Amino acid sequence: MKLSRRDVLRLSGASVFSVAAHSVRAQSYPTRPVRWIVPFPAGGPSDVLARLIGQSLSERLAQPFVIENRVGASGNIGTRAVVSAPPDGHTLLFVAAPNAINAALHTNLDFDFMRDIAPVASIARGALVMLVTPSFPAATIRDFIEYAKADPGKITIASPGNGTPPHVAGELFRIMAGIDMLHVPYRGVAPAITDLLGGQVHVLFDAVPSSIGNLRAGKLRALGVTTVERVALLPDTPSLGEFLPGYEASTWFGAGAPKTTPANVVAKLNATINLILAEPATKARLAELGAAVFTSSPAEFAEFISTEILKWGKSSDSRASDRIDGRRSASAKADERWRMLDASCSPSAN
Repeated sequence: MKLSRRDVLRLSGASVFSVAAHSVRAQSYPTRPVRWIVPFPAGGPSDVLARLIGQSLSERLAQPFVIENRVGASGNIGTRAVVSAPPDGHTLLFVAAPNAINAALHTNLDFDFMRDIAPVASIARGALVMLVTPSFPAATIRDFIEYAKADPGKITIASPGNGTPPHVAGELFRIMAGIDMLHVPYRGVAPAITDLLGGQVHVLFDAVPSSIGNLRAGKLRALGVTTVERVALLPDTPSLGEFLPGYEASTWFGAGAPKTTPANVVAKLNATINLILAEPATKARLAELGAAVFTSSPAEFAEFISTEILKWGKSSDSRASDRIDGRRSASAKADERWRMLDASCSPSAN
């Protein structure tokens, strides 16, 4: 079909108007309160960080950023709510490591995280710490591995639940160390720590902030941290990678939005969050929480999440996965097993 000069001018004008409209929308955004859905419980690390960053966003963008905890199904219920929300930047998702783990391990979700959530900005990363009691007959990672190999299957490793970051971090350690441990999943970290202190289980991977009190009181011993670098709160505790080259597992946090959220709105949020993360007060508060600033562009954050999903998802034809699936848990829900990690997967160095 041949277009007349008038048609060409009309279409060109419409295109210019559309671009201008997007620009104005980004400049005026947000025009009303923003719901920031946290798919994890109130008081947890995600909730604390969302409220910290949300307060600063409210101050900088002159609209309230309202934190809404929408919990359940390991974060999938809250994530689904954001997937279904209008893509106008007024509903956001607080993204965390469990989102990547869920994307890797669940095949029956009615959404695709990488397809349906637009990464906006990374916020922070933190380490997990490998914990035992002072009476445990191993004071170093090397001693622990030797002890576990001498008594295969005798050591019990607790976690806050199947598919949680501490669970998969522990499984990655087990696989790379070539040892056998019995996984005992709990409903949350509090009962897991209680049983670790009481001697019902032998080892637990936990976030540094929730462990630091027991460590300073001498009730628990830190064998290693899961990040590549040592952490400021535990400067004398080695990283597991110092004994198992290539080992890395971390907790991480960020912001996401529904797919097709205007790119200018995503860019404005990313730039504002990065400005907040550059503030000395923000860095100091994150350090108190055992985390470090983690900044990125939306594209870099998308690449990071993709790498994390691949890291935890390379399990379909893995001998390591077969071993995990074949072992029985001491939990009453032991028959609900997760397909896990590939022994040869390459952890992210980001």
